[in-house]
Amino acid sequence: MLRSKGRSRFIALCVAPAALLFTIFMIIPTLNVFRMSLFERGAYSPTETFVGLNNFKILFNDTKFITSMQNTILLIVVVTLITFFFAIVFAAILTREKIKGQNFFRIIFYIPNILSIVVIAGIFSAVYKPENGMLNSIFSMISGRNIMILWKDQPIIVVSVIIAMVWQAIGYYMVMYMASMSAVPVDLYESAGLDGAGRLDQFFEITMPLIWTNIRTTLTFFIISTINMAFLFIKSMVAPGMLDVGLSFMYNQKDAGLYGYSMAAGVVIFLFSFALSALVNQFTKRDVLQM
Repeated sequence: MLRSKGRSRFIALCVAPAALLFTIFMIIPTLNVFRMSLFERGAYSPTETFVGLNNFKILFNDTKFITSMQNTILLIVVVTLITFFFAIVFAAILTREKIKGQNFFRIIFYIPNILSIVVIAGIFSAVYKPENGMLNSIFSMISGRNIMILWKDQPIIVVSVIIAMVWQAIGYYMVMYMASMSAVPVDLYESAGLDGAGRLDQFFEITMPLIWTNIRTTLTFFIISTINMAFLFIKSMVAPGMLDVGLSFMYNQKDAGLYGYSMAAGVVIFLFSFALSALVNQFTKRDVLQM
């Protein structure tokens, strides 16, 4: 009995610092955002006026906010699908196929994930440069005439951001899928091969079901990271006002001095990401297969 109490106290003592920091820097600020969304307040003014849900009423009639959320949803869907496809394909190739220099390719794919967003934005800004950027130079060389596509202008600015975000994210998720695929027993593949199953059949009937828990987890990561990364990429490589997502709209309102209105936008984005993650987890739920 005493030993059990001592163990519980030790666990509580170990968890307490992390729980305290999480409460101070995550829980309390989040609750404060909800509180401030009900007030009208300037960014640098201590005066607050309670307006209830008025900020939300104005927000849902704001065409700029609606457009920014549409852009957010578009990026979440497109970036998630493309990144998931390439990450899982590359993971399967590097895990199951005997390729020379596998570790080298793993490192190369993962490098973009350790680079700063500002660095990646600088790289792609140079790639997209209209006069002598890499993309326009390649197209000019292929076509035999001078091509000057404005990659960071409407309407293809969304495509340019998607390419940069996918390039940055593939390596991270590829490594996560490779870790799960490496844990799948080789005997299962050998038995399936003896039964006449091809590589594609083995992938969809063995690999995918056995790593499905990891896939569900990464889908949640996709949603949260895309919302954050979209803002960082747009802030770093897109001219102001050219393309807005939910978080950039929120920061623009704060910069304009509409602090309460900005917090209302933050609440909507938070609830949206939470609800979307819950829906994805619900729709991807299935029985866990044991190896």
